[in-house]
Parts: sequence; C-alpha cells; structure tokens
Amino acid sequence: MSQMALPLAWPADPQADAFLVSVSNAAAVHTLEHWGAWPTRAAILTGPRKSGRSLLARIFAAKSGGAIIDDAESAAEADIFHAWNRAQETRRPLLIVADAEPPAWPVRLPDLRSRLAASAHAAILAPDDMLVRSLLAQLFERRGLDARADLLDWLAPRIERSHIAVIRAVDALDQEAMERRKRLSIPFARITLVDAGILPPPAVNEST
Repeated sequence: MSQMALPLAWPADPQADAFLVSVSNAAAVHTLEHWGAWPTRAAILTGPRKSGRSLLARIFAAKSGGAIIDDAESAAEADIFHAWNRAQETRRPLLIVADAEPPAWPVRLPDLRSRLAASAHAAILAPDDMLVRSLLAQLFERRGLDARADLLDWLAPRIERSHIAVIRAVDALDQEAMERRKRLSIPFARITLVDAGILPPPAVNEST
C-alpha cells in the first residue's frame, strides 16, 4: 500500500500534522472516515503510545465535527457515559481514544461497558516495515537531519517494530550527531544505536 498523509490545519506547522497511512493503520483510518456507518454515534480508537492516535483523532474531529475523549482510561467513567449518550442525542460523533478496548480496559460502570461494547472499534497496530521507514524519514526531516536513502534502508529493518523504538532511534542519533557534530552515516548509526542499547552488537560478518 502506498503512503498517504492526512493533513490537518492545526498546529500551524504543516509537517507536524501529517498522519502517515500504511497497512498497519489503514483499517482504523477507513473506520473513522466512514463514521456514518458506525452502529452508534461513538467509536473507540486504540493503538500504542506514540502511534499518532491523538493526531488521527484530531483529524477526525476536524473533518467530522465530532468530539474526542483522549486517554479515556484516565477520564471519569461518568463523563464518558454522559458524552456517549450526548453523541446519540445530538448525532455528533464521539471518538474515545484509549490504549485498549474493554475488557483489557477495565470499566467498572455496567452501563458504560454495554455502551462501549456496542461501539465501533478502530485499531492502530504496530508499524509495518514500510511505515517504519517512512516514520524515520519524517522524523529525521523534522529534526533537520540529512538521512540518506542508504541509511534509511539499513536502519528500518533493524529496529524494533514499534512507534516508540523509531522515536528512540531518531532521538539517540539526533543527540549524538549534535554533540559530536557528525553527519549521519551507517557506521555512525551502528555505533550510536548499539551503545544506546537500541540495536544489538553486529555479527562479525555483517556488512554495511
């Protein structure tokens, strides 16, 4: 699947609001784009931390005129319950953002549990190979780092398949490049990321 960027006119920096779409999150995007087909006027959006779920929720709200409850596990259950009911009354969609849907998210109020069970679920999964590479390129560009294609091709298949791991790798390379005033390269990235514990030590016969 080719990469797509869903733009949102907030915040002001257009580079800061591009949500990259790939196999790992396309189903979630499709569910939110077709909110009129939801069985109720509420849905749960789940995904790993740093997966762009809050950004996707803001894009959804901007396009649909809907409301958001982010980090729903930390919100008062009574507030979510009333927001869910209000969405049905006003026909204004509600998107509830959480780490996981019930029962992995323990909800105590029986009436809220039943309402969430009746709601659509959109899930952002761990990033696929294509998305990892695209996220690396996007983050390097935002930091003003010159990451050549050969570095991206080398790095993308070697790091853990998680959004947080991608961010940790870019953070480590950014910090080390700034402190040592080095340009990014495969040897530099290997040493930096092995020292940071992000990559395992290379095999003796590993090529660049």
